[in-house]
Parts: sequence; C-alpha cells; structure tokens
Amino acid sequence: MKTSRTYAGIPEAYAGFDKSKIVLIPVPYDGTSTWGKGADKGPNAFLEASENMELYDIETDSEVYKQGIYLADPITENSSPEAMVAAVHKQTKEFIKRNKFVSLFGGEHSIAIGAMRAFTECFDNLTVLQIDAHADLRKEYQGSPYNHACALYEANQNTNLVQVGIRSMDASEKSVMNHDNVFFAHEMVQDEYWMDTAIEAMTDTVYITFDLDGLDPSVLGATGTPEPGGLFWYETLEFIRRVFAEKKVVGFDIVELCPNAYDKASNFAAAKLYYKMLSYKFEDGNEIIGADIEFAQKKETKAGLPKFNTKGDES
Repeated sequence: MKTSRTYAGIPEAYAGFDKSKIVLIPVPYDGTSTWGKGADKGPNAFLEASENMELYDIETDSEVYKQGIYLADPITENSSPEAMVAAVHKQTKEFIKRNKFVSLFGGEHSIAIGAMRAFTECFDNLTVLQIDAHADLRKEYQGSPYNHACALYEANQNTNLVQVGIRSMDASEKSVMNHDNVFFAHEMVQDEYWMDTAIEAMTDTVYITFDLDGLDPSVLGATGTPEPGGLFWYETLEFIRRVFAEKKVVGFDIVELCPNAYDKASNFAAAKLYYKMLSYKFEDGNEIIGADIEFAQKKETKAGLPKFNTKGDES
C-alpha cells in the first residue's frame, strides 16, 4: 500500500500519480553483489538526502518537482535474481504504458535488467547509454545471468549499447563488446571530442543506466567497487545535459549507492544527480506524449514515442 512519504518531501499537490509526469521506483536489492555490500540501503539514503536538498536548480532556472514526481512503492522482491528482474520489468512496463517518464533508483546494477527489458519492448531503435566503471557484459556470473556483472549483456544483444567511463572488465567480455561504442576512461581523458563521438553513436531514443561507480571516487566514494579514474562532476553534467538536449531520453536508472555512516556527501551527490537529470529532461517543457497505438501491434513509431497508449492493462 502506498505510504504518505513523497519524493524530497514535496507537497502532495505535486506527488499524486495522476498529475505527475515522472515516476520514481525505488528498488532496494543487493542479492548478487560480490564485494561492498549495502546497495539495498541506497534508495532510502538517497530519499533522505533528497529531503534535505533545495529544489530550485540554478543551472536550468527551474523547479522540476512541479512537473509532478510520484514516488512508487519500492520493489522488494528478493526471492531470487530472476524474480526481482521480473518484478522490475512488470512494474516499469506498467508505468511506461501509463505514459509516465519512468526513473528507478537501486539497488545493485542487476535491477536495471528488468527496466531495460521493458524499455526495449516499448521503444523502437533504442540506445542504452551506460555510464559505469565496469563493462558488465558477462553472459553469466556465479551461476546466474541476472548477476550485477551481467547487467548489460542483454542490452548489448538487443539495443544499441553505448558504454562510457569503462575502466574495469574481464578479458572474456572483449569478445562480445562493440568496441566502436565503448569509451574507455583512459582514452577519454586524452580525447577532447569524446562527448561528440559518444552522442553521434546514439540513436534518437535513449535510455540511461547510470552506475555511480562511473564517477570518480573523489566525487562519490560510497559505492560497492569505487574504481579510480572516473568521471568528474561537471564533465558528467555537461555530457548528460547534452544527451538530454540532443536526444529523446525516455527514462533512466541510477544504481550502486552503498551508503555508510561516514560519507553523507555521496548520498547527497546521488540525490543531486537524480534531480539534475530530471531538470535537464524537462528544461524546455519536454514531456512524454503517447502514440495512439495498441501495445500489441508492431508498427513504426516516431523516435521516442511509446508503441501504445493504454491505461493500466497488464503486460
């Protein structure tokens, strides 16, 4: 049952489902992480930090919460990785079908598998933009294809995957990686045009999956595997803002916040990043407009438009 808590403590007038353009789904899951545990505590730490964040964004001169942000009940399915992915897929797809701009906050990166599957089914010619320290392209890890180390394998098979900030991977992942679409951190630092090239590699319709370890640990260190040599704050915002301006971003997730008692700054950085991404999405009054197409039909659609316009029917 829906609780009375709202995202960032915003007034109920901006938090109701019917009037909200944006949906936020928390997924407090940490079932397959292999080193730093605690990603299941990430969504609550993110929400607490958000409640202490000022909601006027100076850069965009906007208060994006007034577009309406509905905080959905958290997805707590944890009986197995497969069951969690199925639950995320179902809930994400339902909200897309209600013509909401769907965002998720994890949890470990495996929560994105179900979300990306839903967006792939609902939008044609989709690019998944992955910002991450790790390639996450293993077909299976520790006996499961739904491990966090496998988070992007399915998207690599079924979408145009663009990987940014990669600086850690297993040798086996080279055989499945699309090297033309991979932007390694050690090469990015010497290439002043990497943002242009990455954006050119994307199709018109983009879903963003943002692993917080893509950021340099000096920016955000409270994550399961903080790798040195990551993206810095303002270059990240510059890139993200350009993606939102030049492409049709249809949704995103942020994952892998592992909060601890000594580093509140990381929680706040994650909260700020989420709000920045929404501010960029709606900077020019952008909103999701559904195409009047039955969901089951496979027709060509304009870039960024859902393949349906239905109300609450089951997937």
